[in-house]
Amino acid sequence: MESFAHERLLKIFKSSEQEMNLAEAALLIARDEYPSLDVEAYLQQLDELASGVQQRLPAQAGLEDTLVTLNQFLFVELGFCGDTENYDDPRNSFLNEVLDRKRGIPITLSIIYMEVGRRLGLALKGVSFPGHFLVKFSTREGEVVLDPFSGGSLMSKEDLEEMLEEAYGAADAAHTPLERLLAAAGKKEILIRMLRNLKGTYLRRERFDKALTVVDRILLIQPDQPDEVRDRGRIYEHLECFRAAMENYQSYLRLRPSGGDAPEVHKRVAELRQIVAHLN
Repeated sequence: MESFAHERLLKIFKSSEQEMNLAEAALLIARDEYPSLDVEAYLQQLDELASGVQQRLPAQAGLEDTLVTLNQFLFVELGFCGDTENYDDPRNSFLNEVLDRKRGIPITLSIIYMEVGRRLGLALKGVSFPGHFLVKFSTREGEVVLDPFSGGSLMSKEDLEEMLEEAYGAADAAHTPLERLLAAAGKKEILIRMLRNLKGTYLRRERFDKALTVVDRILLIQPDQPDEVRDRGRIYEHLECFRAAMENYQSYLRLRPSGGDAPEVHKRVAELRQIVAHLN
């Protein structure tokens, strides 16, 4: 089963942006935590959510009608919402758990929102905004930004500027153009951000074994990510896998020889080399 999930993920990650099935990839990633997870059953759930919206749409519904009905169905009738009480719960990063519990963090709620919207013909795009994932779509009048974490609410320019200040601080936010931060995120970028959220959750809980699996998934999507290779070295150290830690640090130095932390990493490699020699 694990081999199948790995091979299927590799195939998905090699596909084009247009062909990539975001929901399937997110559910296959969840199999690391839930080995018996039925991916097809959860994809069917997304189909059923879209059907539920479709059944409630007025005749000849336009874009606005569809969005209003989508929000009403998901967030009011079914009760999907942001998990403000247990935001850092690892379950909030797994799409199956969010579908089951109807609670999640911005990025997983946004994936569900986009995937249901796609089935309804809505061209929704993810926005990897600092500190808070969002969704947008284009109209003749311009782009509209929505927040699935807050019930699909419409985000004004003032809302976005306030959110940016919270993430960057007032001084840096004032010199950061919103337009650049509202660029559409690719599906691989979305998955990597979801996985990095999960990695942080596990590291804060000192679940290094689980954090290692997450880093491996990130590097499956984008090999040779220097920060992830370095972090994998740190995780291996915590797991007392000293040879693997040393090898990952060495790989990091090859990828980023002039990094600001290179002297520290070189020192760590030398210390680990001595540890490994004594183990032999």
